[in-house]
Amino acid sequence: MAMTPYEKVMAARDSKKLTAVDYIAHIFGESFVELHGDRRFSDDHAIVGGIGMLYDMPITVIGIEKGRNTKERMDRNFGQAHPEGYRKALRLMKQAEKFRRPVLCLVDTSGAYPGIGAEERGQGLAIAENLMEMMTLKTPVLSILIGEGGSGGALALAVADEVWMFENSVYSVISPEGCASILWKDSSKAPQAAAALKMTAQDLFELQVIERIIRQPKAEDAAMFESLKLLVARTFEKNLALTTEELLDNRYNRFRKIGTKHLDK
Repeated sequence: MAMTPYEKVMAARDSKKLTAVDYIAHIFGESFVELHGDRRFSDDHAIVGGIGMLYDMPITVIGIEKGRNTKERMDRNFGQAHPEGYRKALRLMKQAEKFRRPVLCLVDTSGAYPGIGAEERGQGLAIAENLMEMMTLKTPVLSILIGEGGSGGALALAVADEVWMFENSVYSVISPEGCASILWKDSSKAPQAAAALKMTAQDLFELQVIERIIRQPKAEDAAMFESLKLLVARTFEKNLALTTEELLDNRYNRFRKIGTKHLDK
């Protein structure tokens, strides 16, 4: 029996599912070297970033990490990044651009951290700078939604040549609970809001917001991870073969075409 949109929201939030550090371990193994700090304020543990080898290809990988237990989730701020997290991510992306190293982003967040300190340090500006810089980043970028993709906090790592989603992931401008509270003043109508938001992988593929839906892997599914590694490597090889002008034109046109399929309806 097919899952409802809200059931997929619950699956995307499941504390037992794999997180960004799990995917990094499965894809890059011991080759991954984590890099820290934004060189301005601090090291945000909600963003994990560094360099790893995908077969014989060096890759910059950046993930939003929620943590797997209470202690880890507190340390990772429940996957809600501060401005310094997004600036760390941008620093690593610009470093990757310098060496023409592909960038892989793993997205799993309910949204950027909305606290007073984050706002004082320029949360909106940090996200806006990422959107602007990623659109013109002169190296291939691939983003994969591995859980929740909430609002600008997710989009700040999803301006990419292609965006993929796992089958039980969600991606939306607002949470179903937040949407229900605004539209109906009743958060209990979240399931109704989830359906209306068209936030599932299947909905977003139909709307041309994403390019690929991937089967949800399990930790012991070695064959699935090998297939995922091959898909990622082939996508990067395809885009590395393009000229910089072709790469940037394709990325720009990707975002320009979103939603146009339904303009005549």
